[in-house]
Amino acid sequence: MADDRDEGVRAPDGPVVLFDGVCNLCNGAVAFLLSRDRTGRLRFASLQSAAGRALRSRHGLPTEGVETIVLVDGERAYTKSDAVIRIAELLGWPYRLLSLARPVPRSVRDRIYEFVADNRYEWFGRKDRCMVPDEDVSDRFLS
Repeated sequence: MADDRDEGVRAPDGPVVLFDGVCNLCNGAVAFLLSRDRTGRLRFASLQSAAGRALRSRHGLPTEGVETIVLVDGERAYTKSDAVIRIAELLGWPYRLLSLARPVPRSVRDRIYEFVADNRYEWFGRKDRCMVPDEDVSDRFLS
């Protein structure tokens, strides 16, 4: 595992959602989460950022070519449908109802996730660069 000092990124003080910073769908999902995370405990970093690469490295995930949402929650890293379900659980009611999908085999859940992920740029578009958070929520983004 990488040392925080080696990567220049301090350990997060709460769950961190790693997202594709140039994906319009992903940026919309971050906006959705920001408005519904009443406690403000979720933190965010783009997959393309130094913080995103450092967290992926720290949790044994590839630092290049990752095209999935990642949730780092304590010592665990969740990806694909597991990340989506865990994020919903963290948001609380009514979003935690998504945890009812957990008994569905991961391979089935992840195939659905991958279908959307594979088509996200075509359906929703992409930006030329990563999103810049508004000043009122910038403290929730790792740099």
